Order: sequence, then structure tokens, then C-alpha cells
Amino acid sequence: MSEQSFFALGLKQELLDNLASMGYEKMTEIQSKALPFILKNNDVIAKAKTGSGKTLAFGIGLISAINVKNLNIQALVLCPTRELAEQVAKEIRKIARSTQNMKLVTLCGGVPMRSQLSSLSYGAHVAVGTPGRIQAHLDKGSLELKNLKILVLDEADRMLDMGFYDDIKKIIDTTPNNRQTLLFSATFPDAIKEISTQFQKNPITVSVESTHSQSVIKQFFFKTPKGTKLNSLIKTLDYYQPETTIVFCNTKAACKDVAEFLNESGFHAIDIHGDLEQRERTEALIQFSNSSCSILVATDVAARGLDVKDVKAVISFDLAHDKEVHIHRIGRTGRAGKDGLAISFYNENELNKLEEIEEHQKSQICHEDLDSLIIKKEFEHKPPMTTLCIDGGRKQKIRAGDVLGALTKEMGIAGECVGKIDILEFQTYVAIKREFAQKAFNELKNGKIKGKNFRIWKL
Repeated sequence: MSEQSFFALGLKQELLDNLASMGYEKMTEIQSKALPFILKNNDVIAKAKTGSGKTLAFGIGLISAINVKNLNIQALVLCPTRELAEQVAKEIRKIARSTQNMKLVTLCGGVPMRSQLSSLSYGAHVAVGTPGRIQAHLDKGSLELKNLKILVLDEADRMLDMGFYDDIKKIIDTTPNNRQTLLFSATFPDAIKEISTQFQKNPITVSVESTHSQSVIKQFFFKTPKGTKLNSLIKTLDYYQPETTIVFCNTKAACKDVAEFLNESGFHAIDIHGDLEQRERTEALIQFSNSSCSILVATDVAARGLDVKDVKAVISFDLAHDKEVHIHRIGRTGRAGKDGLAISFYNENELNKLEEIEEHQKSQICHEDLDSLIIKKEFEHKPPMTTLCIDGGRKQKIRAGDVLGALTKEMGIAGECVGKIDILEFQTYVAIKREFAQKAFNELKNGKIKGKNFRIWKL
């Protein structure tokens, strides 16, 4: 079933062509299980981890349901964090390229209300946002959901963990009773069952088990005596030499300590946790996804909702408290059929946790000896790219082509030296090969983009 083609769904040819252009030919397991029911207007409750293809599943569903001639909010996606909402919005925009004149607004906290009010005043078909900001717009009267056809609760378990139940209930109370409701959750606690009972009508339940193939993700467990973990972390990084790594810690304090130690040891690491301001979180993720930062050090709470592609390694500096959490961690590497590496440190007192993981995975875990890791070649600790920030974004009508053109045509920087370009509402981030970053910085600082001068700085 997981190898089924999108052609089997009866989608419009324009949408099929667009999916093919995005590299989507065969459905993932969650897509093949959920999409037939979604397209038949059934309510669906789906258990699926991050990286399973769930965004494409509900994205295709809502794009297929929208009538572009009716410029009202017909689809609403609620997400627990701004990062996830922005990633979801970006994916839906890609899916909607085949649907002319479809308009989407992102409504999240941490950004000024003013720009969102302006976007809403022009009308939109789809809204993607966080519960708090969606509720704020409903209270203000700037958002109406009386024409809503489809509601998606993405990472529903995380939204409940963050205390969004009351906001979700208030939002749903403003929507039509005949709407379609899709609930996606990585876990199925009792609270999820209750929210489904309250807000869904005869939902179809689909589930994708959170296990990972040993042939795709290589897992190694290292016993680390007390006081040796930091040096063990350096040794494993030097031995395996992953290009991108997420290091998981169980506390914010540990994240800060580990990131500081890594940076002192010559690596480029950024810690991400609940104490960071929204702008700092956004910039950390941009640097990691565009190869300007090699290591992200995160708590499980901070990492929920992050959809960073092509992570080469996941290291559990602290062993996860729960076997499900361990599975979610390692599922961030080895995606889309690529090989991944998962390393976990443990001590004598955590052998019972290893047994639980072994039982859950239905396979023996591989114990390794740190002394067996013989480092044969030097490892370039610094990331290949550097991120420059331009103080202008979508609101200033900046496009990726404008930045690329300014750097290559006007400033003489080779196109292969320019990496990923992320355009946000008021800022643009561009990755430049590290050895050319200073030249690019100087050229942009003294030059113009679209005939205008913009403030430039390096992250």
C-alpha cells in the first residue's frame, strides 16, 4: 500500500504534474492510508510521526477541497509552534502552485499583528497558524471561519501539552458543524481520544508505526561513565564525521553547556530551547537547514514541530526518558530512504531503558565501545556555509531571484557560492560559501538590491 501511486487517487492532472515536479511519485504509508478517506470528506484521526509525509497528505486534501472563486477562509491548519506553521505553509504553497489564485496567510505569534491584518484584508482561502494568534484574530474580528470546509489539527498532542485546549475549543466553536476535521498526532494519549470524540464525526483512524528500519538508520549505544560524556561526544563526532547533527539533551541547562563545549572545541553549534526569543529560534533553524551551522543542540520540547531535512546524525547525549521519545528522536535522520546514524549515550543505571527500547523496536540494540573508535583523518569542524541577513523581505517585495541576481550579475560572485535563500516577511537570509562570505557581505553592504540599499549583517 505504501508504494501506491498518486494517480490512483483521481486527482486533477495539474496537481499530479505539480507533485511529479516536486519529486513525489509514490505515496508514503500515511498518505496511502489517509488520503483516500480525506478526499472522500471523512473525518480522520491519524497517528504519524514527523517526517512521515503527513503535511502532503492533508495539504493535498485541503487544496482539493477549496473553491478559489470564493475568497474566504475555507481551510484552517492549527500548529503548536510558529516554526511548524511556517514549514506547513511553505509546503502547502508548493502543493498549490497548480491552483491559480489560491491565497494563503500565516497567522502566528511572535510577529506584528499589523502585517497579518493587512494580509487578511485582501482575503485568503487558507490560514495556517498557532492557536493563540488565530484566537486573537477571531476576537478582533479580523478573521472569520463561517465558510470553513476543512480543519486540520497538526501535532495535536503537542498543542495539548502546551496548554492550547481552551483556545482550540473556542476556535472550533466558531466553525460550521459540517466541516471536515483532520487530527494528526505523533502519540495517542487519552486527551487526544477525548478531543477527537468532542470535535470529530465518526472519524476513520489510521496509524503508521513509529519504528525505523535498521538498514536505513544505524543505531549505536555507547556506555559513558559519569563525567566523560562531553569528551565522548567530541570523539564520536570526530569518528563518524556527520555533516549535520542534532544532539538531544533532557534539560535546557544541558543544552547550553553542551553547545558551549562544542563551540569551545572548534565546532559550530547552536542550542535551541524554550528560553530563546522567536527571532533567535528562527535564525537557529535557518542556519542549520542551510548548512551554516553543523550541530543543533535541542531539548525534545524545542525539537517538536521542527522539520529539518537531511539530518545525517542524531545523538542522544542524554538517553530519552521514554521509548516513544527515543523513536521520535532517531526518526529525524535516515529520511526519504537515505542512510542515517543514531548514537545514544547511557550509564549503568539506564539498562532498564535500553531493554524497553529493544523490546519496542523488536530488535537487539548494538552496544559499542568508545575505545574502538580510532580516528584516522581530520574532520573539518566548521560548516561549509555562512548566513548573511538582509533587512528586507516579502513586505519589501524581495524575491530569491533579486538576491541571486545582485550577488552574481552585479557583484560577480559565482552562482555555485550561493546557497539556500530564505525570504521571511521582513528579513531575507542567504547562505554563502564560507570562504566567499566576507566578499559577499562587503558587496551587499555597499551595493543595492532592486535599486535599494538594505542593512546587512552576518549571523
